[in-house]
Amino acid sequence: MKTIGLIGGMSWESTAEYYRRINTAVRERLGALRSAPMLLHSVDFGPIEQAQRDGRWDDAAEVLADSARRLQAGGADCVMLATNTMHMVAEAIQSATSLPFLHIADPVGQAASAAGWQRVGLLGTAFTMEQPFLIERLRARHGLQVLVPPPAERALVHRVIYDELCAGIVHAPSRRAYLDIVRGLADAGAQAVVLGCTEIGLLIREEQSPVPLLDTTTLHAQAAVEFALA
Repeated sequence: MKTIGLIGGMSWESTAEYYRRINTAVRERLGALRSAPMLLHSVDFGPIEQAQRDGRWDDAAEVLADSARRLQAGGADCVMLATNTMHMVAEAIQSATSLPFLHIADPVGQAASAAGWQRVGLLGTAFTMEQPFLIERLRARHGLQVLVPPPAERALVHRVIYDELCAGIVHAPSRRAYLDIVRGLADAGAQAVVLGCTEIGLLIREEQSPVPLLDTTTLHAQAAVEFALA
């Protein structure tokens, strides 16, 4: 198997899910005692989050580019970033090494296309829902129309991510609010909804949703397993 290089810590709650899901998938594919060769460089999310709020994306990019270089020096065969929001600086991370970069949007777009969906909703941080870095890649590379909630609902989704999910807090009222927002996106024509923050899967599940959910954490982890086993 190839060695997966994972930049994590944003937040560590979802990074732990990446580790679990990647190794679970390898065990299911190869046998009970098998697991994935993996290198993890986990950053301190506090300074990254402060840089996000200050708009200092170049500073955050350099921290993550340094993580990528450390993974390459350690023997990783690819680099993946265990967060949606920081794909804002994906180009800087990708250019920091000669390794393949497994972009989080691509397995999402591939899954939507395979299902025949053309219009998807998107939940994530305000950065992910309002900036073009994820939406434009889904549109340009995978032909998807992406719908986002109205401003007040975007603010609620963002607040729950940072104040609750990143801190490991799961509240039933927040689950109900998210599911109401999913229903609104479905009513607006979304055939599925992208969970475009790696923590949202801790809060809502597909069996609770009126439309299929495209969980970026699950799909990105699956893409890493496919790379490792190729």
